[in-house]
Amino acid sequence: MSDNKKRVPGFATRSIRTAEGTDFFMDNSTAVVSPLHLSTTYVWDKVTDPSFFQYSRSDNPTRFALECRYAALENTKYGLAFSSGMGAVTVLLFTLLNRGDHVLAFDDLYGGTKRLIGQFAEKLELGVDYVDFTDLARVKAAFKPNTQLLWIETPSNPLLKVCDIAAIAQLAHNVGALVVVDNTFMSPYFQNPVSLGADFVMHSATKYMSGHSDVVGGAVMLNNDEWYEKLKLNQNSMGVVPSPFDSYLILRGLKTLALRMAKHQSNALAIAHYLQAHPMVEQVYYPGLDTHPQYALSQKQSSGYSGMVSFEIKGGEPAAIAFLERLKLFILAESLGGVESLIEHPTRMTHASMTPEERKLAGISDALIRISVGNEEADDLIADLEQAFEHF
Repeated sequence: MSDNKKRVPGFATRSIRTAEGTDFFMDNSTAVVSPLHLSTTYVWDKVTDPSFFQYSRSDNPTRFALECRYAALENTKYGLAFSSGMGAVTVLLFTLLNRGDHVLAFDDLYGGTKRLIGQFAEKLELGVDYVDFTDLARVKAAFKPNTQLLWIETPSNPLLKVCDIAAIAQLAHNVGALVVVDNTFMSPYFQNPVSLGADFVMHSATKYMSGHSDVVGGAVMLNNDEWYEKLKLNQNSMGVVPSPFDSYLILRGLKTLALRMAKHQSNALAIAHYLQAHPMVEQVYYPGLDTHPQYALSQKQSSGYSGMVSFEIKGGEPAAIAFLERLKLFILAESLGGVESLIEHPTRMTHASMTPEERKLAGISDALIRISVGNEEADDLIADLEQAFEHF
């Protein structure tokens, strides 16, 4: 009996049952699913004894349930919910940085994050260096006396580079710097950066966390009490919070996260092997292939590889565009992580805000295609790729 009390529930159990039902909200109902709380304000018992919930921008019961589940899935003490992934990025940068600080960021980074870091750099006179975080020697050499923050995506977007979270966190902490890991591509199902030494993990919850392409949201998870209070204050002050209904949708989506991620990965691995063998494909980027440069590291720090696959098609940008426009089952669209398979051209879509020179430095070619592999049948997806290739 004592062993059962100490036992931590498995991931799927936590994703379904954390902050759910009558025991959590004590609302005297018999509902299996926690209710959607739309009220903007809440009753105080006494003037001198405020209730926990006072005003929905500060705290809302449905959002609070979501934040509890976020923390449970990333194995952290705290979770914070935001109105979007970029809202989470904004509050992190605003909270963690002061004028004159230095930031190290992965050279292969989501274009929107790069753009926002650049805006903060201009206003706060920050020093910013983009470094290949797969090379620890380069990371170590890039530190400056005022380095305050390291910003990591691993696997990166869109080239799926993998960097050593534990080793980079150790380097950062040796000089008193903080580490943020964008874990959007992996979800907590496959990777838990705080457990590896990161100070903060953030997600665009729009993607795998919600999983159905019908809600925008963001998340930050952490353990440190002081930083939590600062982030919580700015979450409230800046008002970048999800609505109760958005919170409800993400809570619902998280219940199938374990099932969805397993299917995303099995489909992606099948497609990566198919592409690797195709004569029209120049190169495939997928950490689940043993040809990936960081394959061994991926196995060490993650329990899987997710559903993101990128590849370069022979024939450059004209071939890439022609191929994309011939697909029938894959949906030509930005974003990722939904149950439906999406495909896009980073140069003209997700990374269009970068200059050609910036893309070249990051290794993003005009022939690159990025796939978010969904939960359809793998054979159907491969057949669609095959018919598009047949036109060449």
